[in-house]
Amino acid sequence: MARGEIVIDENFCKGCGYCSKFCARGCIEQNGDRFSPQGYILAVFAHPEKCNACGVCAWMCPDHAIEAYRLVEAQTTAHS
Repeated sequence: MARGEIVIDENFCKGCGYCSKFCARGCIEQNGDRFSPQGYILAVFAHPEKCNACGVCAWMCPDHAIEAYRLVEAQTTAHS
Protein backbone atom coordinates (compact mmCIF):
# COMPACT_ATOMS: atom_id res chain seq x y z
CA MET A 1 0.00 0.00 0.00
CA ALA A 2 1.28 3.44 -0.89
CA ARG A 3 2.15 5.83 1.87
CA GLY A 4 2.21 9.56 1.69
CA GLU A 5 3.87 12.64 3.05
CA ILE A 6 2.07 15.97 3.22
CA VAL A 7 4.01 19.24 3.45
CA ILE A 8 2.08 22.32 4.55
CA ASP A 9 3.73 25.69 3.90
CA GLU A 10 2.97 27.69 7.02
CA ASN A 11 3.55 30.97 5.19
CA PHE A 12 0.71 30.27 2.73
CA CYS A 13 -1.81 28.43 4.93
CA LYS A 14 -4.75 30.68 5.84
CA GLY A 15 -6.52 28.14 8.03
CA CYS A 16 -9.56 27.63 5.79
CA GLY A 17 -9.85 23.96 6.83
CA TYR A 18 -10.64 22.57 3.37
CA CYS A 19 -7.74 20.13 3.59
CA SER A 20 -8.92 18.62 6.87
CA LYS A 21 -12.57 18.63 5.81
CA PHE A 22 -11.96 16.80 2.52
CA CYS A 23 -9.31 14.32 3.72
CA ALA A 24 -11.20 11.03 3.61
CA ARG A 25 -8.65 9.37 5.89
CA GLY A 26 -8.52 12.06 8.59
CA CYS A 27 -4.79 12.71 8.20
CA ILE A 28 -4.96 16.49 8.61
CA GLU A 29 -6.31 18.31 11.64
CA GLN A 30 -6.79 21.87 12.82
CA ASN A 31 -6.83 21.76 16.58
CA GLY A 32 -5.79 25.34 17.33
CA ASP A 33 -2.39 24.43 18.75
CA ARG A 34 -0.33 25.98 15.95
CA PHE A 35 -0.63 29.32 14.20
CA SER A 36 0.91 30.74 11.03
CA PRO A 37 3.13 33.85 11.14
CA GLN A 38 0.01 35.78 10.06
CA GLY A 39 -2.06 34.39 12.95
CA TYR A 40 -4.15 31.79 11.08
CA ILE A 41 -4.86 28.41 12.70
CA LEU A 42 -2.58 25.99 10.89
CA ALA A 43 -3.52 22.67 9.42
CA VAL A 44 -1.32 19.89 10.83
CA PHE A 45 -0.38 16.57 9.22
CA ALA A 46 -1.41 14.70 12.36
CA HIS A 47 -1.80 11.10 11.16
CA PRO A 48 0.86 10.26 8.55
CA GLU A 49 0.30 6.53 9.06
CA LYS A 50 -3.15 6.88 7.44
CA CYS A 51 -2.03 8.88 4.39
CA ASN A 52 -1.97 7.31 0.93
CA ALA A 53 -0.95 10.53 -0.90
CA CYS A 54 -4.22 10.81 -2.83
CA GLY A 55 -3.59 14.57 -3.18
CA VAL A 56 -7.13 15.74 -2.41
CA CYS A 57 -5.84 18.06 0.31
CA ALA A 58 -3.50 19.77 -2.16
CA TRP A 59 -6.25 20.06 -4.80
CA MET A 60 -8.67 21.60 -2.32
CA CYS A 61 -6.23 24.16 -0.91
CA PRO A 62 -7.13 27.55 -2.45
CA ASP A 63 -3.78 29.01 -1.39
CA HIS A 64 -1.53 26.25 -2.79
CA ALA A 65 -0.06 25.69 0.68
CA ILE A 66 0.02 21.88 0.47
CA GLU A 67 2.17 19.44 -1.44
CA ALA A 68 1.49 15.71 -1.35
CA TYR A 69 4.22 13.17 -1.99
CA ARG A 70 3.79 9.46 -2.54
CA LEU A 71 6.44 7.40 -0.79
CA VAL A 72 7.43 4.30 -2.72
CA GLU A 73 9.33 1.49 -1.12
CA ALA A 74 12.31 0.25 -3.06
CA GLN A 75 11.83 -3.22 -4.46
CA THR A 76 14.72 -5.59 -4.42
CA THR A 77 15.08 -8.23 -7.06
CA ALA A 78 17.11 -11.37 -6.72
CA HIS A 79 19.43 -12.11 -9.59
CA SER A 80 20.01 -15.80 -10.22
